[in-house]
Amino acid sequence: MKKSLLSLLAIAALAFSANAATNMCVKQKNGVVTRYDVEDVEEVYYEEKVVENDVSVSGKVGTYTYVDLGLQSGLKWATCNLGAEKPTDYGDYYAWGETEPKDSYSWNTYKWCKNGSSTQLTKYSDTATYGLKDDKNVLDPEDDAAAVNWGGTWRMPTTSEQRELLDGCTWTWMVDFNGTNVSGMYGKSKTNGNTIFLPAAGRYDGLDLFLANDFGNYWASTTYDYLPTNVFFLYFDHSLISWSNLNRFLGLNIRAVSK
Repeated sequence: MKKSLLSLLAIAALAFSANAATNMCVKQKNGVVTRYDVEDVEEVYYEEKVVENDVSVSGKVGTYTYVDLGLQSGLKWATCNLGAEKPTDYGDYYAWGETEPKDSYSWNTYKWCKNGSSTQLTKYSDTATYGLKDDKNVLDPEDDAAAVNWGGTWRMPTTSEQRELLDGCTWTWMVDFNGTNVSGMYGKSKTNGNTIFLPAAGRYDGLDLFLANDFGNYWASTTYDYLPTNVFFLYFDHSLISWSNLNRFLGLNIRAVSK
């Protein structure tokens, strides 16, 4: 990766000018100004933007690539789905709170209930009406498929983090992304212009994959507020991108995040 380094002397000169100014300021084209205390700045450099298959790659956490979309939280989004090798691969499908893909997705095969019953949940419930009441509403790391399979600081996003992703990008439905015959949503950061692609990989119900190449469905790590059998998820089709809730036994994709 090419870097054009500014010398520490240049930084010192910037700091000493204007009556020993203490901040180094970076002004973006949209008018946003970011200020840094010069005492905290060790190095300033330009970094060449990397794009692979029309999707931005900003770096790696462990062995998995991420894109920096300039989000206020500083959150980094994986460039591929969990279980995928490239952005257009569907990847694996997971029931919520399970860490391995499987052949069939139903209450009968779901890990966190008894006797195949949605009213006998054994974890992640805020009401005794649906089984054990533990008041957990966010996945523990050991039940987070991204954390378990990718390790490091990777994990599944919360609903608020998915909302930040939606609000932080301009989204375009792609019927045939980059000549791959894969449909999905292409997001471009409103802050730094970096890009991300989410394939419309459908979802599993029972043994069958439904709505592949027409709908995208991505789990959040957060349970639905009013019904513990359901979980928030980000979804999209050709006309919109938003979020809703689904039964947690269904098989959905996961797009991991890292700080």
